[in-house]
This record gives sequence, structure tokens and C-alpha cells, in this order.
Amino acid sequence: MPSLSRELALSMAWIVALIASLTVLFIGEVLGQTPCVLCWFQRTFMFPLAIILGFGLWWKDRHVGRYGLVLAIGGAGVALWHLGLYFGFIPERIQPCTATGPSCTDDNQLVFSIPIPLMAFVAFTLIGALSAFSLTEPKK
Repeated sequence: MPSLSRELALSMAWIVALIASLTVLFIGEVLGQTPCVLCWFQRTFMFPLAIILGFGLWWKDRHVGRYGLVLAIGGAGVALWHLGLYFGFIPERIQPCTATGPSCTDDNQLVFSIPIPLMAFVAFTLIGALSAFSLTEPKK
């Protein structure tokens, strides 16, 4: 069975980060859906991932996966918090969303009936796993 190369893993992580970044830009800028506070925090981790992993691939930096892994862990943490709030596992009294802005838990958090925080968590997890794999030593 063929194995996944380090460069292919990193390329796949970059593609996921790029698609996720373009998707949230589309949701916000084209569809006009204002992001909630937690979505903004998730963006602060996702946007740099697409840039850092892209330049790492371009410059053939074999260790750029470590930065991808750290950013993916941070983003996954925020997405997990957002998921807990969305599904009601975290009480609303400790939510970071303001009363005047978009809600972190209403139906505006759904795209194709899938919660945005779930899509973000899956993307961050996949990017983190692929970034971690890109750091493993090749088998001889």
C-alpha cells in the first residue's frame, strides 16, 4: 500500500486551509453573513495557516508543519469551544458573544444544515493531523 509523503501531506493541509479560508470569506463577504465573535477567533487561526503552509511549500521548508500544527491546535480549541456553546454543553452565561452582534448559536451558524463550528473543527483537525504527519521521518 502506498504511503503518504511528507510533501503530499503538507500540500493537502494547505489545500484544506485554503479552501476553508476561501469558504469563510465567501460566507461573510458574498452571502453577507456577519461572523460571530467565535468565528472571528477561528479566522485568526485559519487565515495564517493558508499563508504559512503555502509559503512553506513554496520554499520547501520541511519543518513548516510544526507551525501548522500549533495553529491548528489553537483553532481546533476555539472551534471546540464554539461547538460546545452551539450544542448547549457550555452554558450561555459564559459565552463570549455580545448581545448586539450575531449569535454564536442560532440558525445563521448553519451552512447546508451543518454547523459552521463543526466544519471548522473538522478542518483544523485534518490540518493538524496532516501537519503532524509531515513532520514524521520517512521510512527507509
